[in-house]
Amino acid sequence: MTEPNSEFARRLSGRFFGIIRWQDLDALWLRVAAEPEGWYATLAGAALPETPLTADALTHFIAEVDSLLRREHEQDYCGIVYADDLETPGLIKIYDPNNLGSSCGMRGGAYPPRWLLSRLRPEQIADADPLPNARRRWWQALFG
Repeated sequence: MTEPNSEFARRLSGRFFGIIRWQDLDALWLRVAAEPEGWYATLAGAALPETPLTADALTHFIAEVDSLLRREHEQDYCGIVYADDLETPGLIKIYDPNNLGSSCGMRGGAYPPRWLLSRLRPEQIADADPLPNARRRWWQALFG
């Protein structure tokens, strides 16, 4: 689990900016893809990556997660992706459109993102909900 005082935990619980419009998400993906080295992709509840993504794997992940979000988040706005910095992102939280939780926090704490893109080597994120098999299969198809 995430160490409460680690740099990763501090950044994960730090300030984030919501990506509201789909065109803003397009712009974020372009910024990430422009500097593809050093990104880790993680899925809450899955094994942590040992190494950063290759440029091709990052491009593939962005295309697949973007497609999933637009297909399954049936809104005319995004609102489920958050970046620590909009111009030079280093940590991006991506929430599952089929498991958004409660915006009023009735669950007793922060609802964890389903996916993360991070320039820091990630740590395990606590998630009380079991990982749906469909998400596990989707992830395995991406990264085998």
